[in-house]
Amino acid sequence: MKDYQTEISELRDIVQKYDNIVFFGGAGVSTESGIPDFRSVDGLYHQQYDYPPETILSHTFYRSNPKEFFRFYRNKMLFPNAQPNAAHKKLAQLETQGKLRAVITQNIDGLHQAAGSKVVLELHGSVLRNYCVSCGQFHDLQYIMDTKDVPVCEKCGNPIKPDVVLYEEGLDQKTINDAVRYISAAQVLIIGGTSLAVYPAAGLIDYFSGDKLVVINKAPTPRDSHADLLIQAPIGEVFSQI
Repeated sequence: MKDYQTEISELRDIVQKYDNIVFFGGAGVSTESGIPDFRSVDGLYHQQYDYPPETILSHTFYRSNPKEFFRFYRNKMLFPNAQPNAAHKKLAQLETQGKLRAVITQNIDGLHQAAGSKVVLELHGSVLRNYCVSCGQFHDLQYIMDTKDVPVCEKCGNPIKPDVVLYEEGLDQKTINDAVRYISAAQVLIIGGTSLAVYPAAGLIDYFSGDKLVVINKAPTPRDSHADLLIQAPIGEVFSQI
């Protein structure tokens, strides 16, 4: 296994020097918390179901087959006992120190906030928020876990939808605008734990024009050749050393 001490030392120097850092992360940030990613060899996309995950996690499927949607959703998308790992904790610490301006995440698990991060832009929503499609009543994660089949609103009896962006649905425009603003103004952009394969989210990094682009990911990404610093290692292991 390669020793990344030289690269980690360089990352440590970058973090020490700059105080306008933005982090853009994906599923790989949470794998060390026990949440499987979507596209790794043993991830969700390599398991077998009656329907492909892309089909089940689509707006059309949610509307047409909500019972099967929620069976998959509860079994494969919810990890209520997951805890923040070293990456989540270090990012929260850097924010407290005034170095990190924002976390922009493709994850829906809420672990950045659980670690203490305040400025978190959730591009794909969060499993912690669920709303009645009729009256808008809020329901927490535990309510979804405790109900069976299709959860309905305790207030009006209509179906509940998780506040997550499904396939065929657009991203929240305000979240996109805020992400563009933070990335455009950043001196340092750290991309971590993402294959940069999911659009339009991955396209947001095109707005970066700062001093240092850092990429931390176990597998290659399309931006590796553009990075000022590339570390191909688990992000929790890297962040625990800076």
